[in-house]
Amino acid sequence: MPNRRTVLATGAVAALPLSLPLCALAQSRRDSVVLGMVLEPPGLDPSTGAASAIAEIVQYNIFETLTKIQSDGSVKPLLAESWEVSPDLKTYTFRLRRGVKFQNGEPFNAAAVKFSFDRAGGEQSSNKRKPSFASLSTQVIDEHTVVLLNKDIDPDLLFMLGEAVSIIVEPKSAESNATKPVGTGPYRLGAWNKGSSVVLTAWEGFRNPAAIRIKRASFRFIPNSATHIAALLAGDIDVFPRTTERGIEQFKGDPRFQVTVNGSRAKTILAMNNARKPLNDLRVRRAIAAAVDRRAVIEAAANGYGTPIGSHYVPGAFGYVDTTGVNPYDVEKAKKLLAEAGIKTPLELSMTLPPTAYARLGGEVIVAQLAKVGIIAKIQNVEWAQWLSGTYGNKNYDLTLISHVEPFDLGNFAKPDYYWGYQSPRFNELFQQIRSTARPAERARLLGDAQRLLAEDAVHVFLYQNQWVTVANKNLKGLWKDMPVFVNDLSALSWT
Repeated sequence: MPNRRTVLATGAVAALPLSLPLCALAQSRRDSVVLGMVLEPPGLDPSTGAASAIAEIVQYNIFETLTKIQSDGSVKPLLAESWEVSPDLKTYTFRLRRGVKFQNGEPFNAAAVKFSFDRAGGEQSSNKRKPSFASLSTQVIDEHTVVLLNKDIDPDLLFMLGEAVSIIVEPKSAESNATKPVGTGPYRLGAWNKGSSVVLTAWEGFRNPAAIRIKRASFRFIPNSATHIAALLAGDIDVFPRTTERGIEQFKGDPRFQVTVNGSRAKTILAMNNARKPLNDLRVRRAIAAAVDRRAVIEAAANGYGTPIGSHYVPGAFGYVDTTGVNPYDVEKAKKLLAEAGIKTPLELSMTLPPTAYARLGGEVIVAQLAKVGIIAKIQNVEWAQWLSGTYGNKNYDLTLISHVEPFDLGNFAKPDYYWGYQSPRFNELFQQIRSTARPAERARLLGDAQRLLAEDAVHVFLYQNQWVTVANKNLKGLWKDMPVFVNDLSALSWT
């Protein structure tokens, strides 16, 4: 269990009265909800953008998928009413829901599914799961039946088909979805006030409008942790999923709020640009890993809400092995490795930090730790759009602190042009074996081998598995207990 130590609120927050009438506010707007978010998405099409903030707004709300992921990680039908899987795990036959329309009046059918998946795996695709879709062949049997043929064995395919990368889009509107999204979901875009908020309104043409209790949802973008704590206390926000861990104790003791600690499959890492000198030297990467005390970073960045990891995999996931002992905290070893690599200290490196609180706070601690072994990490604080374009897009960085929230993303290490710059024929071979192995025991063994290889290659400093904290008005019902993916399923919400 993480150490949930009490942290004093900032002066601005502490000065707020604790008897504001949140319940009264909620009573007056039982068909609307205000959600807080740290990051603003760069667009609203999750099939073309990597930012998880996109899915937090649109997945299951505007756009829908064939399957729907539940809070416990299980998968249920959504746009597909049912499916059959062949014994070799390579052929999937989906029976599609009838009577469904897109928000522009066009019908949802097998042709739309084929268009969406062909687009996601096509040459011009920018979908972050492009290789997975490129392995799929989609066949239209009739208007309400579609067959997916997979070149590889992927036991996680039904889960992926419930992720935001797998949204079903309407062909005529697909190219404008980033700013004018058109889906089959219960909500449509009401307004996007850049830099401030996104408003979704219930769509009257939805197939079951009576089941939707929340008619209007506002997503407010508040990057500053003290400000969003203040907004919660003031009743300006009804729920803040994945809020800052600081100040949580005051919410736990306040009867107006509910506080949920959410499990996740997210991995927070100090990513290293393996393609840049001297980070292309294994000894240097191992030195950096040995210089970082994971538990101190967890305390600073996440207020103790996290579990140490040693590879890009988390406890609770199928095939997990504990690799935290591969690169343990050892200052003297770090110094020795740098000397073996011929590094003359001080070694100067850049550390690019996105605006999230965990990155800024954790980055400061890591800078101090690296300094003890002769590495001077110069912090470059950037906004989210800059991180996406410069760090993720142009690979312009040495070190960066970031959380990767996708549950099954080991495949990123096999991508030759991914922003980490990691190239390993051995890993590529292992990952292909994982994708072609149906037997669970053999697949678990291979997953363990892949985790150990990433740890031994010290691709990154693997820090911790995130535990997200959600704070909400006590009268708001339907919130997810755990978060295998980042979504805010508005259709499940209601006020008591």
